[in-house]
Amino acid sequence: MAKTEAGKRKTAEESSSEVGSADARQLLGMKGAKSGETNKWKIRLQLMKPITWIPLIWGVVCGAAASGNYTWTVENTAMSALCMLLAGPIMAGFTQTLNDLLDADIDAINEPYRPIPSGAISKGEVTAQILVLLGAGAGIAAILDHWAGHPFPGNLTYINALGAFLAYIYSAEPFKLKKNGWLGNYALGASYISLPWCAGQALFGEVTPEIIVLTLFYSMAGLGIAIVNDFKSVEGDRKLGLASLPVVFGVEKAAWICAGMIDFFQAGVAAYLFYIEQNIAAASLLGLLLPQIYFQNQYLLKDPIKYDVKYQASSQPFLVIGILVTALAIGHSNMPNM
Repeated sequence: MAKTEAGKRKTAEESSSEVGSADARQLLGMKGAKSGETNKWKIRLQLMKPITWIPLIWGVVCGAAASGNYTWTVENTAMSALCMLLAGPIMAGFTQTLNDLLDADIDAINEPYRPIPSGAISKGEVTAQILVLLGAGAGIAAILDHWAGHPFPGNLTYINALGAFLAYIYSAEPFKLKKNGWLGNYALGASYISLPWCAGQALFGEVTPEIIVLTLFYSMAGLGIAIVNDFKSVEGDRKLGLASLPVVFGVEKAAWICAGMIDFFQAGVAAYLFYIEQNIAAASLLGLLLPQIYFQNQYLLKDPIKYDVKYQASSQPFLVIGILVTALAIGHSNMPNM
């Protein structure tokens, strides 16, 4: 009897843990979320996928570091925080909400628990949310330009407008970049690396052609990261005619392409750092690449569908630290008298 009661308690605890995990996944906008939520504010947050805000916020930090001009003052901290709000909750939230609206048919197959296909929120309500976020983004970008002393429209306004445009053509017909695995994933990579970096750098310094080229080059590694998210959607993508790389090349070949893109372009950035004589940063970036290669062999190349989450959790921290290492090196090279 004691064993039976203990077993029941264990089962109840496991069930409670699973429910809690599903709740958290729902609020963060992750796969495996539960359906049936009725709180509209939670539903709106789910549409904005908070889990996707983190790399854009990090990108702003990297851009500020790369400017070589950031100092720890109250004003600079406030400016950075507002720019992070713009890049993460506002514009990433806008992008994800717009994507949910335009991809409701795809989500009905791949993620039927999402708010629109599950019927938790109407398309009219989602459209209103998109317009509010778009307007908030434009307003905050204008405030940041004024704060940084830029003429209007300034660099932040242009970067914000470009981000909104990319978000639209990524999901909307007749462009729908996501139909093409190369174009769609590169747009994602640039949105997560190049745009927030340039926003942070524009806030405290100058975005030079060299920085644009470097961040767009680095975004090719982001393309590889974006491919990881395509593996579990193969069935739905194939049914709907989306030419994701796992659909076009097959899961195994796409995994090798993914790993190759991530590794090759990070190594290319390290080579550039050697070229500008930032040797410690270059060596550090190569050192951060080694555990990524290890986890690619452990998870990504073995079974990218089964281990996609484990791979991202294990490997991506090293990639994002590498981006900051690169930014700090660029900032150091831009400092006066260096």
